[in-house]
Amino acid sequence: MQIGIIGDIHGAWDERDTAFFNASGYDALLFVGDFARVVNSRPVAQRLARLTLPAWAIPGNHDATTLPQLIAEIRGRRWATRWGAIGMRRRIARLEADLGPVTLGGFSRHALARDVGLIIARPHAMGGNRLYFRPYLKHAFNVSSFADSRDRLCALIDTAPRDLIVLAHNGPAGLGDAPTDPFGCDFDPTLGDFGDPDLRDALAHARATGHRVRAVVAGHMHHQSKHSGAWRRTWARQDDTLYINAARVPRIEQGGGRRHHVCLSLEDISVRAETVWIDDAGRTIERLPLGES
Repeated sequence: MQIGIIGDIHGAWDERDTAFFNASGYDALLFVGDFARVVNSRPVAQRLARLTLPAWAIPGNHDATTLPQLIAEIRGRRWATRWGAIGMRRRIARLEADLGPVTLGGFSRHALARDVGLIIARPHAMGGNRLYFRPYLKHAFNVSSFADSRDRLCALIDTAPRDLIVLAHNGPAGLGDAPTDPFGCDFDPTLGDFGDPDLRDALAHARATGHRVRAVVAGHMHHQSKHSGAWRRTWARQDDTLYINAARVPRIEQGGGRRHHVCLSLEDISVRAETVWIDDAGRTIERLPLGES
């Protein structure tokens, strides 16, 4: 089984991307969220609706949010975050409709194949230092703490097949606290490991209950720091699980001549991934392995 993984799009998607993936032969596509350049996800979502492959997506912190709401979440302004959450369920419904055949998930379980389950983690994840978008999560999912989120994810895992792929926006805690680690905080080194603790704990529960977590795919923390210019380590392997940060931003370079995605290959006893660059005609320019078992 081969799965195409598309990192944070941030507006960088056009009809050539759609044509390439429709003809790619992938068994499925996974989108890690942040479709919007800033906060308006709808133009990209409407382009993604032309995809013909099975596809799943999780909303990121830039999706179905407003700019005042996002600023309030970043600054931790409690009253403003409650105000900003008004209308968010309606914005999510519009995004879901715009995506058409692309399934928008969050705290949800799906079937990638007959014996491979897909768990879509907490939507709009933004960093492991606190629970962002708490008013919306409480209203939509009755989740008001990391513990609530962990429990909801564990309940999904309990009814899932043995083999799992996990799709998240931000990755789990536990993969390193340096700014160049897969989900380390590069804009404030004092925050260290910026991965999600609820996702880390849910993955531990999956292994403890006999599940095989083949891969965890996420994004959010971009590959190159805006502040130091350092490049992030984009994958890790731990506990027989391959972790991938697919957030190459911008994912389209050189005026459209280089376009990024990740190819995840699942076999009976192995999982491997490659970074793939194609040109604007859909021809492969470069394939680089991320990790092999």
